[in-house]
Amino acid sequence: MASAPKIYVAVVGVGLLVSLTSTTRTIFNHANPITSPSSWKSDLAASVDRPDLPKLTEKLSALVSPSQKVALIDNTSSEDVAALYPTWIKAGISVITPNKKAFSGDIALYEQIVAASKTGGRFLNEATVGAGLPVIGTLKDLVATGDKIIKIEGVFSGTMSYIFNEFSTGKPDGPAFSSVVSTAREKGYTEPHPADDLNGFDVARKLTILSRIVSHSPSSSALPKLQSFTSVQTASLIPPELENIPSGDEFISRLPEFDDHFAKMRAAASAEGKVLRFVGVVDVLNGQVRAGLEKYPTTHPFATSLGGSDNIIMFHTERYGERPLIVQGAGAGAAVTAMGVLGDLLKLA
Repeated sequence: MASAPKIYVAVVGVGLLVSLTSTTRTIFNHANPITSPSSWKSDLAASVDRPDLPKLTEKLSALVSPSQKVALIDNTSSEDVAALYPTWIKAGISVITPNKKAFSGDIALYEQIVAASKTGGRFLNEATVGAGLPVIGTLKDLVATGDKIIKIEGVFSGTMSYIFNEFSTGKPDGPAFSSVVSTAREKGYTEPHPADDLNGFDVARKLTILSRIVSHSPSSSALPKLQSFTSVQTASLIPPELENIPSGDEFISRLPEFDDHFAKMRAAASAEGKVLRFVGVVDVLNGQVRAGLEKYPTTHPFATSLGGSDNIIMFHTERYGERPLIVQGAGAGAAVTAMGVLGDLLKLA
């Protein structure tokens, strides 16, 4: 999916918007908060001030007090911004973000964030997995209330969901894989270079985020400690011959060469009464975290319940044994991502 806009937002008092920062401009005005939803873009574009995150940190830190909460919303996908989370949280500034980098990258950064949050601000990142879907909140509640997580499995990528909902319906034939990927790209469901979706890294990042939450449960001792999302067992769908294709256009033009390969996998699944789905699994019981193409019966919720680019996540736990807890719905898009971010902000109120 397309990257989040390169904008950071600072909020004070959970209701007063005092700062906006893009990669090229910044506004900070504590005395006169930003109130107009129609003019902020033009106001930001007109600013002559350049972004200076250390200076913004100082200004926001000065506003933190026992009676005033300060939150910074990071709507970027920047690793440089994510690296500042421990500094902000230590200063009492809560961080709210859909940015996956800090929570799925190097474990040292993640541990610094967790440690800082014990005495400083909070971090809320519901929108990093499933946009507005209550995935992280649900998992945290399960862990905090003492439920034993056995397995989490799901279709975590809206891009992969669309591709395989269209490609594999349980019938032995259907549209060519390359055709489905090309259509997904035209609809804006993929990154400009589809290899950035087909490599499975987005799913691996989301699994890392969930795995690290599960690791706080006493029953998770068999689960590997992931050093980063690259530690996830990820089965890329990029044909080896296309691994280093530099442009999305060239990748799409070459992908038909491998349609027979994908068609054979579809036919084999159909012969078993199954469909193909690209899923992510956090298997606590067997100590595995993996992402890849798997087969499911045509009666399984992953085959019957998905439409378009929906996400669906199943929580298999001690409490939800025979019938797993299922969270399903749109897992990507500006409106639902904004909902996830705003929902986190309201939790600070």
